[in-house]
Amino acid sequence: MGTADVTEETAGGEEKPWGEVTPEAARRLLVAAVEAFAERGYHATTTRDIAGRAGMSPAALYIHYKTKEELLHRISRIGHDKALEILQSAAEGEGSAAERLSAAVRSFVRWHAGHHMTARVVQYELDALGAEHRTEIVGLRRRSDAAVRRILNEGVAAGEFDVPDVPGTTLAVLSLCIDVARWFNTEGRRTPDEVGALYADLVLRMVGVQK
Repeated sequence: MGTADVTEETAGGEEKPWGEVTPEAARRLLVAAVEAFAERGYHATTTRDIAGRAGMSPAALYIHYKTKEELLHRISRIGHDKALEILQSAAEGEGSAAERLSAAVRSFVRWHAGHHMTARVVQYELDALGAEHRTEIVGLRRRSDAAVRRILNEGVAAGEFDVPDVPGTTLAVLSLCIDVARWFNTEGRRTPDEVGALYADLVLRMVGVQK
């Protein structure tokens, strides 16, 4: 495991990144791919780069992943599943629309900050996926969009939010959260929790919640 990955996952509070991926060799390759894609970009990364970071031979990589694109798809699928889980849990939770929107933004931002390398790959390498995989991931993104839009619509209906354009505001909220992955630095002055709290407050102000 590379130093950058340890730093990222420590910020996210996880002891073993990608622990759901088995066997161990496949997990190590996925960790190495995340590091390489985040640092160099998908197209500039070779399978030899990934195998080398994992301390394995290029031939060993193909035992677990048929292509580099399959690796990217696995990373993207796991990441988007997690994003959808965060947003749907908030949308379906208890409390007012403002409370649920705050919870959604706080958790979504915290994940993007705590897993900033993974999030950069998940959010910004979509176009590198093949057509079938890209369609699958776009479907997950639409479901995430729908979860936030649901909270906003319910807040408007309840008189909690002043939002003339719900679709546009949904896009703005998600874009704000996702962009954290681009700039977050573990050596900065704010922790993922602190950034999450800041953004939750900003979004509530954006939708007209009076405190």
